[in-house]
Amino acid sequence: MSDQDSSTSASQTEGEVDEGLDGEMEGKEEKLRSSPVPSLSSFSSSLRAVIRIKQKYQAIKKRRQEMALALGGAGALTGAPSRTSPKIFTFDRLNPNLIPSLLSSVPQKKKRRRRKRVLFPNRGGRRVPPRQEHSLAKYCLYLLFGIVFVQVYNAIENLDDHVLRYDLEGLEKTLRREVFGQQGAVEGLLYHLKDYLSTYVHNKPLVVSLHGPSGVGKSHLGRLLAGHFRSVVGEALVLQYYVLHHCPQEADALQCGRNLTNLISAMVERAEEEEKIPLFIFDEVEHMHSDILDALWQLVTSKRSNEYLNAIYLFLSNLGHAHITKHVLHNSSSISMVMTASGRHSNLVKELTPILRGTLEKLHPLWAEVDILALGLLEKGHVMECFLDEMTREGFYPDHTNIERLAGEIEYYPAVGGREYSQTGCKQVVAKVNLL
Repeated sequence: MSDQDSSTSASQTEGEVDEGLDGEMEGKEEKLRSSPVPSLSSFSSSLRAVIRIKQKYQAIKKRRQEMALALGGAGALTGAPSRTSPKIFTFDRLNPNLIPSLLSSVPQKKKRRRRKRVLFPNRGGRRVPPRQEHSLAKYCLYLLFGIVFVQVYNAIENLDDHVLRYDLEGLEKTLRREVFGQQGAVEGLLYHLKDYLSTYVHNKPLVVSLHGPSGVGKSHLGRLLAGHFRSVVGEALVLQYYVLHHCPQEADALQCGRNLTNLISAMVERAEEEEKIPLFIFDEVEHMHSDILDALWQLVTSKRSNEYLNAIYLFLSNLGHAHITKHVLHNSSSISMVMTASGRHSNLVKELTPILRGTLEKLHPLWAEVDILALGLLEKGHVMECFLDEMTREGFYPDHTNIERLAGEIEYYPAVGGREYSQTGCKQVVAKVNLL
């Protein structure tokens, strides 16, 4: 039994004893008042009984106070709760207003959602669902995707190898170092070569025509290009055709055209077997007869087999040189002095292309199938660079004073816009250096 229960029972017992003693004493007093005057002996015995009851009552009361003090001190020291009256359970009806609050205070369990039971036939029992069959076409589709990916990857790798095979970066360095004053034409030629050689499939051959006055570097550019391609694709797949050398007589033009067609066909077939692209360079085209031009036009425009589409044709001529000279001299003063040489020549090529095309298409339909690039006049500084390069090749000491003296012996057009343009370009440079 706990301390609270013992204290509760003790207080109950003491209360009953107090009530009994109080009631007994009151009954004795009433009895003494109502009874007649007793005798002395009876009075003394009654008095002694009253005194004895009173002493007993005081002793019980004192003991109750001591117990109360003892219990109160211990509770204060240990922090025990104070004595309270016992709670007695009764069967009285609950207040209906308190029921919602009592229900809300009681934690309720989360209701689980009952799953629907799967009903099976009585006789069949539970069975595993049938396995879906996979179509073999799905695996064939995956295989096709893999093959296409490998083919595309190999094509990209092969294209890179194809471009690297022709070493266009080395060709660009050579042309920029060896060709003077023709940055615009060099950039245009390299652009066409890179665009054409970057893929295997072509719908037509690459046909480029370089036009310019005498001595501006057309033949020199053709020799550099032929030497580079000989080192890349081999001697047998590069053709340099000089009209005045291979077919000087106009009476032989028809036969020359046939022979040229057979030669180009043989080279194209060999190039197809070796998976290479041949190069055909035709110099001095202004002297080429119409029968030869017709043969070349048929090779360029005819719908033949694919090997004829994988070829590069380069034409070098001075056709339209009068238009080029006139345009350069008339527009030189309007060119800004801050513009770079590359920018001047690029603008020159863009402006002269439509002029030359309109003039050349009247001469022969072949020129309608070509990409035209114009080479401008050379300035005095470019002529001095030609002298320096030739003297270095021949083993002469490159004296600047001597180079200026030799460059001054060249004929020039009247100065326009602070520039002097050579009438013969660098054509006389070799002859003058050989006289040293």
